[in-house]
Amino acid sequence: MLSSSVLVLNLNYEPINVCNVRRAVVLLSKGKAELLEDGRGEIRSTKLSMIIPSVIRLVYLVRRPFVQRKLSKKEVFLRDRYVCQYCGVQMKDLTLDHVKPRRQDGVHSWENIVSACGPCNRRKAGRTPEEAGMRLMRIPKAPYPSPYYLLHNRTIHDEWQKFIPWAQMGVPD
Repeated sequence: MLSSSVLVLNLNYEPINVCNVRRAVVLLSKGKAELLEDGRGEIRSTKLSMIIPSVIRLVYLVRRPFVQRKLSKKEVFLRDRYVCQYCGVQMKDLTLDHVKPRRQDGVHSWENIVSACGPCNRRKAGRTPEEAGMRLMRIPKAPYPSPYYLLHNRTIHDEWQKFIPWAQMGVPD
């Protein structure tokens, strides 16, 4: 129970972290955070009883700059939502493809890399999409920095949903 996930919000209600119950209890007991949602029962010891938090909010503002996401295989797949950018098939077993191949001086950047299924990647081979007679579903670009990025591919608990706008709409950022 102490390792369960707790959503940590900044003073302005922006999600900034997901921590475990143990860390959340420390923040609450030191007065550095306030409890917003519980719904998981209580922790009892011989001296005290405390509600198990699900969502806490810091009592001070933590300034965080938006940091551009690092270019990695996982990040490209998340940006492209695990969809082949040539044929539109959604699958977990994808490859990375350089739109302008490296051997033609294509750069390794967000704007030149897309997700591709194995057959489309082999069909395109070392050519540009135009040379291979293929079309991209959308032009690749760097993903916009998002404060909700830390919640991608996480289980969103029911108590968290009112603090996450895209969870209410059913569409991730």
